[in-house]
Amino acid sequence: MNKKGENTAFSVEESPEGSKVTSIAKGRKKFNLKSIIFQTKKVLAFGKPFHAYLYLSILGVFVSTIFDLLIPVYIGKSIDSIVGQNMVNFEMLKHNILLLILFVWISAIFTFVANYFSNVYCFKSSSRMRKLIFNKFNTVPLKFIDSNQHGDLLSRMINDVDLLTDGYLEGMSSITNGIITIVGTLVFMFVLNVTLAFVVMLVTPISLIICTYIAKKSYKLFVEQARNEGELNGFLEEYISSERLISAFNYEDRAVQNFEKINQKYYNASQKADFFSHFSNPTTRLINSLVYIVVAFVGSLLAINGAVSIGLISSFLSYANTFGQPFNLLSSEISELQAALASTDRIFYILNSSDEPSDKMLKVLASVEGNIEIQNAVFSYSPKTKLISDFSLSVQKGQKVAIVGPTGCGKTTLINLLMRFYDLNSGTILIDGNSTTEITRDSLRNKFGMVLQETWIFSGTIRENISYGKPNATLEEVKEAAELAGCDEFISKLKDGYDTHISEGGQNISQGQKQLLCIARVMLIKPPMLILDEATSNIDTRTELKIQEAFNTLMAGRTTFIVAHRLSTIENADKILVMNKGNVIEQGTHKELLEKRGFYYYLYNSQFAEV
Repeated sequence: MNKKGENTAFSVEESPEGSKVTSIAKGRKKFNLKSIIFQTKKVLAFGKPFHAYLYLSILGVFVSTIFDLLIPVYIGKSIDSIVGQNMVNFEMLKHNILLLILFVWISAIFTFVANYFSNVYCFKSSSRMRKLIFNKFNTVPLKFIDSNQHGDLLSRMINDVDLLTDGYLEGMSSITNGIITIVGTLVFMFVLNVTLAFVVMLVTPISLIICTYIAKKSYKLFVEQARNEGELNGFLEEYISSERLISAFNYEDRAVQNFEKINQKYYNASQKADFFSHFSNPTTRLINSLVYIVVAFVGSLLAINGAVSIGLISSFLSYANTFGQPFNLLSSEISELQAALASTDRIFYILNSSDEPSDKMLKVLASVEGNIEIQNAVFSYSPKTKLISDFSLSVQKGQKVAIVGPTGCGKTTLINLLMRFYDLNSGTILIDGNSTTEITRDSLRNKFGMVLQETWIFSGTIRENISYGKPNATLEEVKEAAELAGCDEFISKLKDGYDTHISEGGQNISQGQKQLLCIARVMLIKPPMLILDEATSNIDTRTELKIQEAFNTLMAGRTTFIVAHRLSTIENADKILVMNKGNVIEQGTHKELLEKRGFYYYLYNSQFAEV
């Protein structure tokens, strides 16, 4: 996967107003032509590899529009060839009718061509958008994912891309058609009659002024609508993923109430946005009807004076409608255009987010012994809240280091820093003398095997889940890892064994079985260093003893960090770090720490007696 390449085209740019493209939460303050042009350029960049389809679509629109505009001319000529009773020029009438049939067929064929290539361009472009967004999720720092509601991110990738496609890309053919129609109609009208052409040209654009005014008033409502839709999707994602917990706490009624509040906000914003935006369509239709009446009236006066023919008036009445159609089209699509503008901001909020610093120039950590040293580490998730300050630690190859302490003391944060999911504010972490900031993340993380308290199982077979870290593993290797992890027994009892399909999140197996599969996943790759963050928290005591034996085999000769709340499981650790408020306040062996009768002594005894 290219971590830079494709995304570089979407780096943060300056808008026409001079402000950077930022989160939808800030919102664009103005709806104007500069904003539309600026956003359109960025959106077109998505479809750059497919612009050939766009050009073919534009060509189809151009040809079909030209022949559409020729039709009123020959209708007028056909009318003029019928000058009175027994005075019909049948030869000219026949010629004009045959041309009209030909023009209609050509216009229909090229309209089909335009629509076909426009659809191909739209679908390919939207597919590329989603691919770029998904790739972006793999290049942004973990902090970006943690700080945004997951359901909202999904909404940006799916719903907002659809809205953008509907508002911009699918409208590209219509907009092109409108521009060609306006220019072509003006040319034909001025050729036929200058006076009537000025009548149409001066009255019709009033509808555009009205559309622009309504658009400015309603744009902020579409921004609010997009924001509320993201909030609604975020709530639904949280609800569905936590359905069992919600049922266990009888939270259904309150969940419904919360949903109704968010849904009502979404409904109110959507209703107001659509209500205001749809004012423009009937207004422009009214103006076009007035144009039609004015042209008919002025044309009649000119015909009475012999300045124009009846056929020419017929042609102009047709052109009056044709000239107003692009303005009607704009008014009917104004809601989609505004929704697309709001969605564009939300999409580029993701694409313009800073990537993790590039690993391209860093060295690859080929092999490690497992000596780890942390020097004067300082870190906090938020500048306002200090967490780890001036923390130092030295771990030798093969040592088992247990990390204990109260909730929020920094145990898991230390693991995140070791894996470089987050970077230190200051200080250094060394792996065999190599700073983690000087080696690639891939080579660093490949040296660690990680089992977390929070299990992660994806939709797929048991074999696929176990071999996630080693996709080319043989079935024998997978079975060996499963036996070591103690999950071969329950797998062999399943109807399809290792080919049993697990639902998303592993809902069709127990929590303990999911954790055993996660342990087997690490057993399979046999990494040089291990991180066990409450790795046996969901497993019964008997199975835990078996797993502990497997872990002892796996940990032999490997540097291991064990985060534990059940202190009885880390009594044999070579070193125990007791953390509190981001600092190591005690360290030593289990026996040494008990003899000190300090903080660890309190923690340990509190698990067995009331203290």
